[in-house]
Amino acid sequence: MTQPISHVVIVGGGTAGWMAAAAAARFLDDGQRRITLVESDAIGTVGVGEATIPPIIGFNRLLGLDEGRFLSATGGSYKLGIEFVGWDTGEDRYFHPFGHHGRDFDGLNFHQAWLKLRDRDGIGPIDDYAMAAAAAHAGTFAPPVADPRSPLSGLAYAYHFDAGRYAAFLRAQAEAGGVTRIEGRIERVERDPANGHVAAVVLGDGRRIAGDLFIDCSGFRSLLLGQAMEVPFVDWSHWLPCDRALAVPTRRTDPVLPYTRATARPAGWQWRIPLQHRTGNGHVYASAFMDDAEAERLLLANLDAEPTDTPRRLSFRAGRYERMWEGNVVALGLAGGFLEPLESTSIHLIQNGISKLFALFPDKRFTAVERDRYNRFMTDAYDGIRDFIILHYHATRRDDTPFWRHVRTMTIPDTLAEKIALFREKGRIFRYDDELFAVPSWVAVMIGQNIMPDGYDPIVDALDEDRVADALRQMRRANATLARTLPPHAAVLARVGQAGG
Repeated sequence: MTQPISHVVIVGGGTAGWMAAAAAARFLDDGQRRITLVESDAIGTVGVGEATIPPIIGFNRLLGLDEGRFLSATGGSYKLGIEFVGWDTGEDRYFHPFGHHGRDFDGLNFHQAWLKLRDRDGIGPIDDYAMAAAAAHAGTFAPPVADPRSPLSGLAYAYHFDAGRYAAFLRAQAEAGGVTRIEGRIERVERDPANGHVAAVVLGDGRRIAGDLFIDCSGFRSLLLGQAMEVPFVDWSHWLPCDRALAVPTRRTDPVLPYTRATARPAGWQWRIPLQHRTGNGHVYASAFMDDAEAERLLLANLDAEPTDTPRRLSFRAGRYERMWEGNVVALGLAGGFLEPLESTSIHLIQNGISKLFALFPDKRFTAVERDRYNRFMTDAYDGIRDFIILHYHATRRDDTPFWRHVRTMTIPDTLAEKIALFREKGRIFRYDDELFAVPSWVAVMIGQNIMPDGYDPIVDALDEDRVADALRQMRRANATLARTLPPHAAVLARVGQAGG
């Protein structure tokens, strides 16, 4: 006989805590199970994550969130991808789009045909074949459609939003669904001497909150997983040396672009994230190669509007904990690990952790098979994203600063080295297990940073070369034409906002 979990305790609020609480209220509250969230207003949240990737749409829909209300409440905008500026030579730019490049040919990846024909007249850069990139450059937006004949069928999108407002929006949803919030600072964690599980958290005023399952959303402190359960941390700073960030908002500038921009700097990079009411900006950098004062000077000198607040400084260490489920503790978000926001994966990792936890939801026995499967899922997710982020740094020809010379020559994980080697040979990309980034994403960054294959898949030679070339030109023209006729991004936001009230 199983012993059902009767009390879930979420430690910490912020984006991770309230995402977990809202999801738990919708899927775990069966009238018998209690859900409690403990947070302290005296402890700030990181809250600078403002960009997401397409799976957030599915998460919001599962929670029953109306897109219009969500965008209005969070000051959100649409995101079609990321523009990278200066990552290869310092003068270059390329686009990582959401969705696909063109259409595949008889099951053969589109980029293989493009590789063979890219030097022909009228073929152009691979960016031109992604509808998301074409619309982003035109400053327009429309949602994808199901009709495979339309270029919009290959488009995907995500959001930019104010993370603090998103947490507040989800808090209202969670509390309406029965979640109890307790205000207070946790001073002590009690563990069961018999099995080592967390038995309760004790607040500064002496209140004791016992539970069956504890979800650690305490941020970088990792109060339960890292501190109480003493799970070791796997440090990746030798591959990802950036360990500081400065974040500062500026007033809104028009037009509100439907994409994030990541601009390479001498010891890191700068983000620009357009929201409806402001623009989010930040500078991620390596303290071993640049001091804090210079990093702040560089950020403030490269803003396109007046700042509306003083820069906020964050320190972090890239990596993850060896296990994100230990005993009766599951860590989400920063409490389980951190990967810099270069590809906007932080909120996705929270969402992924929630979905995997619910898929493997335990009873009071906390069996090893469920726990181990969860840990494999999550470590694979972190490791795959880690490799994708390292690629951006390592695949560069920049040698103008010590930082760029370091990252271009450093030893990289074997898993990434193999991916690069396979792509250099014939443009092949293989995904493993539950890997987040699909073939078009790897292709966009590899080609965008000038990893150009020596050849292509020989299967392409079985296709009629002239017919394929004509098809490519038609795709390119169709994308460009449609992008110009779509409504401006700002107009879409205004219409959606009115509908969402």
